[in-house]
Amino acid sequence: MIEVTASSLAAHPFMRGMAAGHLAALAPAARAVSFPATYRIFDDGGNATRFWLIQSGHVTLDLDAPGNGRVVIESIGMGEILGWSWLIPPCQWAFGAVTASPVQAFEFDAAAVRASCASDPALGYDLTQRMLRVLARRLRTTRIRLARLHTDSASAAGSRR
Repeated sequence: MIEVTASSLAAHPFMRGMAAGHLAALAPAARAVSFPATYRIFDDGGNATRFWLIQSGHVTLDLDAPGNGRVVIESIGMGEILGWSWLIPPCQWAFGAVTASPVQAFEFDAAAVRASCASDPALGYDLTQRMLRVLARRLRTTRIRLARLHTDSASAAGSRR
């Protein structure tokens, strides 16, 4: 197994500019993983015990929309983070995630990262700020996709009349 080091984390865009000490604190909580294409990593509503920094490949985020089945919200890939629900109690996934292609990533144990953040408030603040930027962008994307879905559904209903 490939060891995850502070320097390998520093090379990931999500971690760019993070203090060396913070990277060193996070590295023991991480491991290198890979997933095949079409692998469901997690479902919305499940327990969020991990998160991932995507090294290669793509993951599709989806949401079970009543009456419409699974709706694709966003596709994320190399250089992005997968999972933010681990940070916010009750730590349940807000979306589902399935690989659109083979994926290589750094996988983090969320409980270990939360413990590191609790013992080092500066690390917690830095990581939370990074996660909030991701959360804001994902919520904006979700709102746009769902508005389009609603508009498309309304248009389809109107054309059937």
